[in-house]
Amino acid sequence: MTENTLLDPIQLLDVPAQHAAVIRLNIPRTEIQRHMGPAMMEVMQTVQRLGVAPTGPMFSYHFTIEPTTFDFEVGVPVAAPITPRGRVTASVRPACRVARTIYRGPFEGLASAWAEFNRLVKEQGHHYGDTMWESYLKGPEVSPDPKQWETELNRPIA
Repeated sequence: MTENTLLDPIQLLDVPAQHAAVIRLNIPRTEIQRHMGPAMMEVMQTVQRLGVAPTGPMFSYHFTIEPTTFDFEVGVPVAAPITPRGRVTASVRPACRVARTIYRGPFEGLASAWAEFNRLVKEQGHHYGDTMWESYLKGPEVSPDPKQWETELNRPIA
């Protein structure tokens, strides 16, 4: 982990395109806790009803983050496109080169972790756009202790 943070060292990786089952949300920043959890549960329940197995952890893919609004998808990776059902649709996370780290700690610390990660990525001379995603590797389902939680931060770079 980097000194004075809860972030692992940054890795540069080429990631392939990834099919996903998602719900897209465009909500006020202050509403994220109200909408994100229920949307994640809805995605998981729908995927289960469709008989599709997730191929990785839940994630949120942000198209843009404005000071007052989040435009993002919450979803789960799947092996092939799903048949849309209700609010759950098929999506593809594009292939790209990413800067990646793992943040260890409570979800409330993610904003600070992203700020630190973005600073470190820029310090290393990389440029990035508006998109980014986080994958929830370990959370409350693994341990009630937030110090045990792990969130993978991904920032596509030019």
